[in-house]
Amino acid sequence: MQRLFLIRHGKPAAVWGEADEDPGLDDAGRAQAEAARDFLLSLPEDQRPSRVVSSPLRRCRETAAPTAEALGVEIEIDPGVGEIPTPAALTAEDRPAWLREAFQGRWADIRGDLDYEDWRRRAADSLLARGGTAVFSHYVAINAVMSILAEEDKVLVFRPDHASVTTLATDGLRLALVAPGREASTGVL
Repeated sequence: MQRLFLIRHGKPAAVWGEADEDPGLDDAGRAQAEAARDFLLSLPEDQRPSRVVSSPLRRCRETAAPTAEALGVEIEIDPGVGEIPTPAALTAEDRPAWLREAFQGRWADIRGDLDYEDWRRRAADSLLARGGTAVFSHYVAINAVMSILAEEDKVLVFRPDHASVTTLATDGLRLALVAPGREASTGVL
């Protein structure tokens, strides 16, 4: 099985919807992006990623950039590893409350425009063919994958810290957890 690295974006300059719907990284986030790069480059050559995939959102692209530059590869943008879709009827101001409610429940109970159990399965499935890749994603998307690996239907099963690197393995048909990334000591919101 090949290694696959699932990395949460670094600390953003603003909370989503606060002042900017697509914030980049603050100074701490940029340092975290460099630390993630350094960790990935410190791995034995046969375990080091050779591709970099990112969510379309700026905080993920900026976290991915130091790794892509060091590896000499382009960042591949994939909405499949992006942020959980917010119901169309919600405003940016309503999103934090909606997320807090979702975190307390199960995937099947998330209210919204789509089947969130299907969304989480698609997020995990998008990783199957990504052996040898560093994937820069989001808190909820990482929880989608981790909940499937844990065979748990709760939304919140893991609290990945900013720029936390979770190591998975894939043979193209299955995903397996090798090592969870560092967890945050405080809540996400």
